[in-house]
Amino acid sequence: MQIVVQIVLVLAVVIVSLALMRGGSNARHLAIRRIMLVLFACVAALSIFFPGLLSHVAMFFGIGRGTDLVLYGLIVSFLVFMATTYQRFRQMETTMTKLSRRIALDETNRNQSPAMAAGVIAAEVGSATTGQTETAE
Repeated sequence: MQIVVQIVLVLAVVIVSLALMRGGSNARHLAIRRIMLVLFACVAALSIFFPGLLSHVAMFFGIGRGTDLVLYGLIVSFLVFMATTYQRFRQMETTMTKLSRRIALDETNRNQSPAMAAGVIAAEVGSATTGQTETAE
């Protein structure tokens, strides 16, 4: 029976990790996270009020103690936390890169004098109509 629990735990880690790495912050993932949080809170409250129940659940699954079951749950929860944190960090990094590029372009346009910017635009328009390439200095 213990091998079954080990296989189920490994499958849970793999499935949760794949699900969290695949998706973004859409409504479905937010709902799943909220359901998991409510489920976690209920199980935590039950295990606090009825610690013997946790030991019976652990023995039912072939795990020696309720403490070991809590440890396995903590490991799975930690892996979920790591996956979601990595996903958020990657999304923030992408957003920061886009923002940095936009600021750099805005600063470049702001630092040019209006006459120079007009000269660059005129040179681009003139080269487009005559087929020549000119550079404004």
